[in-house]
Amino acid sequence: MIRVGIRAHDFGKLPADELAARIAAQGLSSVQLVLNKAIAGLDLKTGGLNSGLAAHIGGCFAQKQIQIAVLACYINPIHPDLSERATLLAWFKEHLRFARDFGCGLVALESGSVNADYSPNPQNHGEAAFQEMLESIAELVAEAERFGVIVGLEAVTFHTVSTPQKMRRALDAIGSNNLQVVFDPVNLLSFENHRDQQRVIAESLDLFGDRIAVVHAKDFVAENGALKTVRAGGGQLDYAPLLRQLATRKPFINVVLEDASEATARECAQFLVRSAGGLN
Repeated sequence: MIRVGIRAHDFGKLPADELAARIAAQGLSSVQLVLNKAIAGLDLKTGGLNSGLAAHIGGCFAQKQIQIAVLACYINPIHPDLSERATLLAWFKEHLRFARDFGCGLVALESGSVNADYSPNPQNHGEAAFQEMLESIAELVAEAERFGVIVGLEAVTFHTVSTPQKMRRALDAIGSNNLQVVFDPVNLLSFENHRDQQRVIAESLDLFGDRIAVVHAKDFVAENGALKTVRAGGGQLDYAPLLRQLATRKPFINVVLEDASEATARECAQFLVRSAGGLN
């Protein structure tokens, strides 16, 4: 069994109570929440989070039995401007400090690019960038340990953590159970390896399956020498082996839809349920 959720901002930027009601109406169980993208009236910066705001937003979702499974704070942890990097890390730490007030235990990010705008760069695959990433992630994990919450790290094929092997290496280097994985199988695929999708997924489960805390669900189609992302069930990814394994190994795991919308969320969720063999 799995629990299907969605990125809250895929339903628009709305007051928290209205947003929660609309998500619940589609039969979804959880959300990934990016505060400034999802909650109307917010334009938060470092120093703006507080327990009252967190309790208000968390309460609105809890009233509709929607779990805030992930607080998303997708900063660039190796931003080339060191002053800006420090500001971004401080913003992420603030999410960690108040996560529990939202009713959430995990704050997520990706592993970064040497380009300020997070665009691909060949240097992302080098050792220097990887070591910079480890330094930033270690700093964030130390804060997570102090507050009893989790840093969720997501791999992307053109970022510093770009393969299942590099994810395992990062987990080993940090050496803390307060670092877990947000697993998006499509993110580890490229035009070059998409035909080997089951091998990539199997390697991921073998190398860090025990550390997967949340799954992201979208799909892809291969065209014109590249992969185009589409909503779950609309492409070429065979979700059944992955979700059936996870549903057995990690019952009730949160699977968060990406590239879906209010109009398509229910259909995407039903596809995932069929693939996994059950839902609760």
